[in-house]
Amino acid sequence: MTSNVMREITPLTPGDCFTIFSRVKKKFDFPLHYHDEYELNLILNAKGAKRVVGGHIEVIDDLELVLVGPNVYHAWFTHQCESESITEITIQFHKDLFDEKFLRRNQLSFVKNMIERSQRGILFSQETVSALKDRIQSLNKKSGFDSVLELLSVLHDLSISRNMKTLSDSSFSNEQFHYNSRRIEKVFEYMNSHYNIQITLAEVAKIANMPEASFSRFIKKRTGKTFIDSLNEIRLGHASRMLIDTTNTISEIAYKCGFNNISNFNRIFKRKKFCIPKDFRETYTGNRVFI
Repeated sequence: MTSNVMREITPLTPGDCFTIFSRVKKKFDFPLHYHDEYELNLILNAKGAKRVVGGHIEVIDDLELVLVGPNVYHAWFTHQCESESITEITIQFHKDLFDEKFLRRNQLSFVKNMIERSQRGILFSQETVSALKDRIQSLNKKSGFDSVLELLSVLHDLSISRNMKTLSDSSFSNEQFHYNSRRIEKVFEYMNSHYNIQITLAEVAKIANMPEASFSRFIKKRTGKTFIDSLNEIRLGHASRMLIDTTNTISEIAYKCGFNNISNFNRIFKRKKFCIPKDFRETYTGNRVFI
């Protein structure tokens, strides 16, 4: 696994269906990264920028729409793009938003195929982007259930569109992170519900019904991360959500998310997100919507 690829902890919490983040900017400045969620990325006016998805690298045109599956490396770089107003709309949704049984229904066979192919990244045709970009751009104007229906409808229309192109070689997907383990799931559910209080290795090992040392090895083997790292990532997910969604002070947020001191919170936040909480709040507030 490449050490300079960043694992993004998105602010999506278990109760959300998806999040939309839209901005107009002059350059791309997010490093090569991956995350647990699916991501649909619409980019306009960025001709000459460079896209990296898994092992595939390409210079892009003015209309760009890509679906990236969970834990696939991806990033866009400014490269030769000279545009002063790059528009980027990012939609992220949980990998279990559509569970396997739901996707097995006849009416969802196209969506199912697309979701499976997204594990290698999918580029949609220019015609498809032209036809759907307005609906994607106005998704954040809908609310509640309507926006969930519209997202599903957009995904369906994408799934039956012509000339979609699979980008990466399958050997680049991060398979090691697909941990099918009920024990790990139970532990993650517990950490997600109790992230605001102290959680010990002894407690979670008990939930997994394993001795502490065995559980330590087990979680590292299954997720690629230690117990403490996993817990910190869950806490950071909730903290980043609060930074965007609330007016609580940064130290209040740190304590509410189970960090026992502010400098520890700032240090972990900067290491994982490449910026301090204050800068994160300023960047994201006002242009991200949670559904």
